[in-house]
Amino acid sequence: MNRIPELRGEHLRLREMHAGDHDAFARILTHRVLTRYLGIDRMDTAQAHDAFTQCLAQPHTYPRRKYTLAICAPDDDTLVGTMGLLVEDYGSNAMLTALVLLPGAPVRGHGHEAGRLLMAYAFGHLGLHRIWAGHRSDHRHMTQIMHAAGLRPEATLRQLFRTQSCWHDVTTYAAVAPEWRNAKPPRPNWPSSTARPGPSNRPPGDCLPVTGPDPRRDRRPGGVRRPGRAEAG
Repeated sequence: MNRIPELRGEHLRLREMHAGDHDAFARILTHRVLTRYLGIDRMDTAQAHDAFTQCLAQPHTYPRRKYTLAICAPDDDTLVGTMGLLVEDYGSNAMLTALVLLPGAPVRGHGHEAGRLLMAYAFGHLGLHRIWAGHRSDHRHMTQIMHAAGLRPEATLRQLFRTQSCWHDVTTYAAVAPEWRNAKPPRPNWPSSTARPGPSNRPPGDCLPVTGPDPRRDRRPGGVRRPGRAEAG
């Protein structure tokens, strides 16, 4: 089995999915609000079940290229969100994916920490050189999350994916291993009126997504892998 160890931070931790996560995971993918900014359309119950089954199978693949992890509070094993990594087939690159936090999650406001934990694992244990992420260009709050995770802005990809019957532009960010290791962890640049984003300046449910891959469709037109939750988003 190709499992990763638990990744523990100050405010949250990441772990492999297990069977008990099914209902919380399905709640994310079938939720009208939580899927709003993802690179997929809202799923029905059967589709969400199939996607969860695929996540449980990830540690059994060799070489492993997909990592969909549960976000939990430091002292509670309940899944309160997801964070993912998609290792690309070429070069030494990977994409952060599937960052979503459920409404009322105790780790709310710390989604960037999940990104940093997974980046540290990817740059360290996996030996990757470049990690990138993206979000819908109309999801402006995500700029702060990306910077807090240690990612730098790169480009706008026009009409990269289609959901809710519309084509969406995606703003991309990246970090390379030498710069990321030498940089001090950036502090989140929340608005001065609040210590962290509140209900008035972020989507309901703490849905701060990067574009995520559709488990039902792995590729974009042209044979390039499609971006793979919501808090990079």
